[in-house]
Amino acid sequence: MSKLGVMICGHGSRDQGAVDEFAAVAQRLKERLAGRYPVDYGYLEFATPIIRTGLDALRAQGVTEVLAVPGMLFAAGHAKNDIPSVLNTYAAGHDGLTIRYGRELGIDTRMLHAAGERIEQALQAAGGDVKREETLLMVVGRGASDPDANSNVAKVMRLLWEGMGFGWGETCYSGVTFPLVEPGLEHAARLGFKRIVVFPYFLFTGVLVQRIYDATDVVAARHPGIEFVKAPYLNDHEMVLRTFEARIQEILEGTGNMNCQMCKYREQVLGFEAETGLPQESHHHHVEGIGSGGHSHGHGHGHDHGHSHDHGHDHGHAHGHGHAHDHHHHPYPHADHPLGPKTLKTGYRFEWKGKREA
Repeated sequence: MSKLGVMICGHGSRDQGAVDEFAAVAQRLKERLAGRYPVDYGYLEFATPIIRTGLDALRAQGVTEVLAVPGMLFAAGHAKNDIPSVLNTYAAGHDGLTIRYGRELGIDTRMLHAAGERIEQALQAAGGDVKREETLLMVVGRGASDPDANSNVAKVMRLLWEGMGFGWGETCYSGVTFPLVEPGLEHAARLGFKRIVVFPYFLFTGVLVQRIYDATDVVAARHPGIEFVKAPYLNDHEMVLRTFEARIQEILEGTGNMNCQMCKYREQVLGFEAETGLPQESHHHHVEGIGSGGHSHGHGHGHDHGHSHDHGHDHGHAHGHGHAHDHHHHPYPHADHPLGPKTLKTGYRFEWKGKREA
C-alpha cells in the first residue's frame, strides 16, 4: 500500500526574508495536514533546502507517492518546466516512487479574497475620506517571459477593480515584461485620481517587492498632490493556505489540470512562435541552494557553487512535448521595449515624455 506525502516546491530567493516566509507557510501547511500526510518543502534555486532534499526527507519517512505542489501564483517557465524537470529526474532515479504534480495557485476566488483583504488593510491604515471611485488600483505582478502568466495578472487586477469598485485599475510588472512599475505609475498619475493604491500581487517579500515600493516613492515625490498607498503582499493569509490545500486535494481527485489553452509551449502564441514545443529542461542545478546566506533550515546541503546567476527572467522550455529542438535560452522578444526590462539597467534614466532617454 502506498504512503502519501506532500511536497511544496518553491522558487527560492537571495532574500532571506522571502526564504523564511516561504518556510513559515510550509510549516503551517505541515501543521494543518498533520495526521493525514507528511509534508516537506524545497526550493528550485538560491536557497536551501533544495527540492531534492525535501523529497529525500519524505522518502525517509516511508513516502512512496508524492503530491507535489508549485508554490507559485501563476504558471510560467518555473512551474511549467523547471520544477517538473527536477521532479521527473528525481522520480526516474528512485524506483518505487511516484510523484504527482499539481497546478499553481492561479486565479482562484480564495486568492482574490486574500488580495482584497490586503488592499482593504492598506486603505484602513491610510484613513482619510477619499472615495473608492476617486482611487486607482495598481496591481503589480512579478512579470515573466510568458504572456499567458502576464495576462493572468491583468485578469486579477480586473476582478479586484470591478469587485471592489475602484475608479480605475491598471497593471504593471516588477521585471522581464512591460510596463514596469515606474512608467506604469507615472502613467497612472496622469489619469486624475486622488489616490493610487499599489498592490504587489506577490506571495512573499524580496528584492522585487522592495523595488516596487521604492519605485512608488520615486513617482510619489513627483506628484505630491496624489496620495500613494502601499498595500502589503499576500504572505500567509488564511485564504492562501486554503488554496494550497485545495491544490493538494485536486491532485488526489485528478482534477488539477494546468490551463494550457494559451501556453506558448503548446500553441502558436503571437510573438512567441519560436518557443512552441521546446524540450522540457531545468537550468537551475548550478544555483540550487545558494544565495540566501547558507541557511539550511535543518536539511543540510553539501554543494558548493562558485559562480552567480543573474536571474531576472523566466525560463521557457516546453511542457513534455518531446520535440528534438536544440536548447538555448530564448530571449524575451520585447526586451528593448521603452517601458520594459532595459530600463532596469544601470545608468538608464526614466523621463516621462512618451519615451525613455539614456
